[in-house]
Amino acid sequence: MTKQTLIITSIANDQHPVLNLFAKECNQRGVPFIVIGDTKSPSSFNLEGCDFWSVDKQLTLPFELAKITPTKHYSRKNLGYLIAIKNGAEEIVETDDDNIPREEFWKAKQKEAKGHYFEDAGWVNIYHYFTEKMIWARGYPLEELQKKQIPAGAEKTVVSPIQQGLADENPDVDAVYRLTYPLPLSFEIKTRLLLGKNAWSPFNSQNTYWYKEAFPLLYLPSFCSFRMTDIWRSYVAQRISWECGWSILYHEPTVWQERNEHNLMKDFEDEIPGYSNNFRICKELQALPLKKGVENIAENMISCYQKLVDIEVIGKEEMGLLKAWLSDISKL
Repeated sequence: MTKQTLIITSIANDQHPVLNLFAKECNQRGVPFIVIGDTKSPSSFNLEGCDFWSVDKQLTLPFELAKITPTKHYSRKNLGYLIAIKNGAEEIVETDDDNIPREEFWKAKQKEAKGHYFEDAGWVNIYHYFTEKMIWARGYPLEELQKKQIPAGAEKTVVSPIQQGLADENPDVDAVYRLTYPLPLSFEIKTRLLLGKNAWSPFNSQNTYWYKEAFPLLYLPSFCSFRMTDIWRSYVAQRISWECGWSILYHEPTVWQERNEHNLMKDFEDEIPGYSNNFRICKELQALPLKKGVENIAENMISCYQKLVDIEVIGKEEMGLLKAWLSDISKL
């Protein structure tokens, strides 16, 4: 049995083609597949190879977080992480129900990763290094778009327990991009990049691989916009990773996206907190005097999220959820 677990949150029914594809592929490979539902999920869900958790079933979990996580929010995925960890997962891969995996998606990864290395580089427009077309990732500060990107650094092998894969056809870009530039787009440059200390780039929850030592950093905040939860998580994870001696790996696409229907103006509205605060958030996080070492991840998370509460980008109610998460994960 593999030590990987795949996690998706979805309100689709058990006939959904992508969920069926993932269930089939996971079943063939012996990979546990967890789907976290929400209040709009169907009352009946039966898909072989898939461990589906309705809201009612989630409330039976022995986790403090299960009792207080808001419904109708992507952050309910946190319960999927806890279930996987409780079941013995040592590696977690997460994606969404509109991403279709290539064969490379399933290939074994290595925690010691090789790629072109960035350090003390400030903001790095990751997508720039995978295509010659103008593009940026959701969460990248708009005020940094005109900045000239530095050449990719020399290749280096470093420890990278958080690894972000790209997506072809409908990459994860913000509403400003979708409203002003044509899609689909596929990345034509094959490369791998590693971001170390003082190098920033958002990463999402759509094609992301986590090793056990980084599991506490999986936490998705609830008291912020749905469009920002995974992005602001990524900023916290990057900042704390520096204190652990880790780098974030960004690698070639291993999925393509057939995007679910979205109202782009609604997305734009939900992303305004990001457009207004992404740069500021990372400036504030970078200035925090965090403690070095993996053993201080929990304390550092409290410091980072308290700062986001203090600057009023995340609601003060977040701290109760974060402490419940840290308590739950410490017992697993």
